[in-house]
Amino acid sequence: MNRTARAFWLSSPGEGEIREVTLPEPGEADVLVRSLYSGVSRGTETLVFRGGVPESQHAAMRAPFQEGEFPAPVKYGYLSVGVVEEGPDTLVGRTVFCLHPHQTRYVVPASAVTVVPGTVPAERAVLAGTVETAVNALWDAAPLVGDRIAVVGGGMVGCSVAALLARFPGVRLQLVDADPGRAEVAKALGVAFASPEDALGECDLVVHASATEQGLARSLELLRAEGTVLELSWYGDRQIGLPLGEAFHSRRLVIRSSQVGTVSPARRASRTYADRLALALDLLADPALDALVTGESAFAELPEVMPKLASGEIPALCHRIRYADTP
Repeated sequence: MNRTARAFWLSSPGEGEIREVTLPEPGEADVLVRSLYSGVSRGTETLVFRGGVPESQHAAMRAPFQEGEFPAPVKYGYLSVGVVEEGPDTLVGRTVFCLHPHQTRYVVPASAVTVVPGTVPAERAVLAGTVETAVNALWDAAPLVGDRIAVVGGGMVGCSVAALLARFPGVRLQLVDADPGRAEVAKALGVAFASPEDALGECDLVVHASATEQGLARSLELLRAEGTVLELSWYGDRQIGLPLGEAFHSRRLVIRSSQVGTVSPARRASRTYADRLALALDLLADPALDALVTGESAFAELPEVMPKLASGEIPALCHRIRYADTP
């Protein structure tokens, strides 16, 4: 068996390259995975690509199988789907998801992979990490039947949250984004769409995922008295101002953070990280979620594609990387 592979590395901020790597010999408790697809999480990964991870967050932002250190050189990524070529008999030949960077083959502990259900195509399974973030957010938010809810920010995370909320009975739900092009994605997800100025107010809950100061301010404006903004945005090294004067205190508004690095306290006693990821994969049986994959490139093209994703030249929610034509 060939024990070499090819991996995408950020060589310096704004520049990536593909390097040959030597794989370790799998141990008894390991699996060797051949990649089928991986996904570029446009928000987090392009922040890493630009070198925008604050020094104070270097430890918190580490991916499970990251190599190197921020800002660079670093091998980063966490949305990988592949086939187990070697390992326990129960896993050989199975399609699995792993929080691994972009790489043609890799060796990880068997406990680090999750079997993709037969109801979920491998192409869609790259969304598992983002849907897992959405699951954790809704565990934190604990929406109720009949709530009036807005999701502000129609990126990959915001759309994933909206897609799950669309299944809640009786909710009034809008996806709010300044880009009118997101209306088509909202339609595919079965969610009403609104521009920021036209969004309905008096919300019980607003999930904010636009990563903009304006989006957070508008989220607060959309709340009813004693309503809650669940903040999912990651701002990197940017300083964000908040309008905490005027009616913020008199209306007793709440801003609450949610972070996928820990299981929601509301579920911590009964659910593990593995439970959360398995649930996310089960939810991906819905073909409507294909709308979140907005482009695809070959693995060999990543050094040219990543700068275009980071600059916005290639507009994307999740950009999928395919490995079928990669030696």
